[in-house]
Amino acid sequence: MTQSRAILLTGASSGTGMSSGSGRAAALRLHRAGWPVYATGRNVDALADLAAEGITVMHLDVTDEESMAAAVKRITDEHGAVGTLINNAAYSLNGTIGETPMDEVRAQFETNVFGLCRLTQMVLPGMREQGGGRVVLMSSIFGLFATPGRGYYQATKHALEAIGDSLRHE
Repeated sequence: MTQSRAILLTGASSGTGMSSGSGRAAALRLHRAGWPVYATGRNVDALADLAAEGITVMHLDVTDEESMAAAVKRITDEHGAVGTLINNAAYSLNGTIGETPMDEVRAQFETNVFGLCRLTQMVLPGMREQGGGRVVLMSSIFGLFATPGRGYYQATKHALEAIGDSLRHE
């Protein structure tokens, strides 16, 4: 089986009207280098500039299992498997540890950790079947240390560092 070159990139747009700079830049650079890129976000309209460049855009919300499964299925149907998953979807929750409401903390972890873990689980069988693949976890310098006022966001990035280390060894 030929290894898929298809790239599934999450968080190409935040869906809030704010451009995700790293996701957008990665999508453009990889597309211009000839890779088949599937740039995803919660708001497909926010991906219009990428679509205009010829990049395939799709709805994908890392907190919605159905949208993740649909994206993986489409790429698998078209390319045999996801060749590279770039887990870029994330947002920063600002607030102190003692005062940030727990529902906001849970939402932060659902997006920044649990969603990308689930999507990774969904693409790994196809990667194993084709004999290889890449999973890229977009962490942050804040995955290495913490500062006041962003502890929960930084905790998600610390988690990504550990998950990435474990995945690499697995």
